[in-house]
Amino acid sequence: MAFDDKVDNKAEEVGGKVKEGVGKATDDEQLEAEGQADQASSHVKQAGEKIKDIFKS
Repeated sequence: MAFDDKVDNKAEEVGGKVKEGVGKATDDEQLEAEGQADQASSHVKQAGEKIKDIFKS
């Protein structure tokens, strides 16, 4: 996985955690769901990059 991709994916994951936390704190279910979706998306991208790395080896 390229370093830039790792940073981008981690930033998306952290942003999702922040959105989820703000959504919980403000009782905004939509924002909370968006945060969870951002985190899930980030995890899928990270898994895809890991698979690509395996096949490059």
